[in-house]
Amino acid sequence: MTPNDLKESGLHLLKKGQKGLVRALFSRLGLFLLLLVLEALLLLGAFRWFVQLLPHFLGGALLFSVVMVVYLLNTRMDATAKLTWLVIIMGAPVAGAVLFWLVRSDLGHRAEKERVAEIIRLTRDALPPQPGALAALEAENPGAAGLARYVGQSGCHPVYQNTAVTYFSLGQDKWERLLAELEQAEQFIFLEYFIIDEGLMWGRILEILARKAKAGVDVRVMYDGTCEFSTLPHDYPRRLEKLGIRCKAFAPVVPLVSTHYNYRDHRKILVIDGHTAFTGGVNLADEYINHIEKYGHWKDTAVMLKGEAARSFTLLFLQMWNVTEQPPQFGEFCAAPVPPVRAAGFVMPFGDCPLDEDKVGEEVYMDILNRATRYVHIMTPYLILDGELQNALEFAARRGVDVRIILPGVPDKAAPYALAKTHYPALLDAGVKIFEYTPGFVHAKVFVADDREAVVGTINLDYRSLYHHFECAAWMYGVDCVADIEADFAATQAKCRRVEKDTIWHNARRLRLLGPLLKVIAPLM
Repeated sequence: MTPNDLKESGLHLLKKGQKGLVRALFSRLGLFLLLLVLEALLLLGAFRWFVQLLPHFLGGALLFSVVMVVYLLNTRMDATAKLTWLVIIMGAPVAGAVLFWLVRSDLGHRAEKERVAEIIRLTRDALPPQPGALAALEAENPGAAGLARYVGQSGCHPVYQNTAVTYFSLGQDKWERLLAELEQAEQFIFLEYFIIDEGLMWGRILEILARKAKAGVDVRVMYDGTCEFSTLPHDYPRRLEKLGIRCKAFAPVVPLVSTHYNYRDHRKILVIDGHTAFTGGVNLADEYINHIEKYGHWKDTAVMLKGEAARSFTLLFLQMWNVTEQPPQFGEFCAAPVPPVRAAGFVMPFGDCPLDEDKVGEEVYMDILNRATRYVHIMTPYLILDGELQNALEFAARRGVDVRIILPGVPDKAAPYALAKTHYPALLDAGVKIFEYTPGFVHAKVFVADDREAVVGTINLDYRSLYHHFECAAWMYGVDCVADIEADFAATQAKCRRVEKDTIWHNARRLRLLGPLLKVIAPLM
């Protein structure tokens, strides 16, 4: 196949010029954005009118701000986020307090929050524990078993044995295997991705999905509504439905100002017939397989699960799909037969929901840091830490654990890159080793520790992932591919430059003032 053939291969539903920002501005989405702007201007006008009367209500406004500060200090919110809100309320007492109240009240999002909670409650026992798995993990490592019990309390996330895990060190490797696995589908194919963009990668996948749907396979696709801003038109679900593919956009763009937009579906899940599942950092767009170049070489990772643990990703997909589905459907898919697999170790897929009180993704990461005895090696695209996670990283290093973090050498966004560098001095002082990937952008989300434990999924080390996104990952203990993950970390580190105190702002001097300024609002980013 020639390069020209590759450019045209696969199935495409959009013509040239039907995606991107220009398309968005002159479409139904453009109308929605215009309505949002008009609504925001109306609110601003109302606020300016209120400000004119403010001297008459100064005492009440001051009392209102004091009440909001007292309320703020007594919430369960992360301490770093509390400081951010205190600064905002001090800088703009009335407006800041009102903004804080709007965010905390989940304006425009309460119904969805209640629906998600109900779905999780209904499916808490959808996957019965695998007999003997947790007891076997307890016998091998009581600390790891404690983590499994904690994660299990946040939802239906059992621990499984006899699940084979394959690690992919590049997005293109995952894509090639994914195409082969899709061809084997007989019953259902579920896809849930943060980003879908038409091109070679999605075109080849879509061609198979359309063929399978025509053959009677239940094919469902879900993507985050922010795709409507850049990659897909508002009517894309209807275009897929014409191919026999059921499709939904999670939290699509609507012309209302609300906290609805704060929570995004950042998960990457593909499930085939309930026995094979993929997750990791790789979205369905051509930069993730290095077919096109955006920020140098794109370093990403993924895992494929074969065995009973794949059932958990079936459930995670259906939980999100059924938020707007009536009546919800779970049993027939979660109970799909899974061929027996012989494999070492333990696997626990899990999800993280921003609408509850559990910060599951962050707790898993901190637990690994706290239990590690020799090393914890990390790859992440962003480093915007709250106080707890920063302390966990520093404490692990201070007690002699070899903590290493690989970050991008070519950033995709200036603000997160500048914010990440503000954490470098304290981490370096504690003994954490930091590396930047010189060939390009690291998008992988990987923790690997002590040659026995690893996490691969969608969870970045930033507030968006840890507090505001729907996320997922696979936690692994004693599986064969842990060695592959550590070997990939070493190979990636060999392509990095090591960061020292005097080279923190190497190639980023213009951002030196931006980072400290943005740190004031880091929890809101």
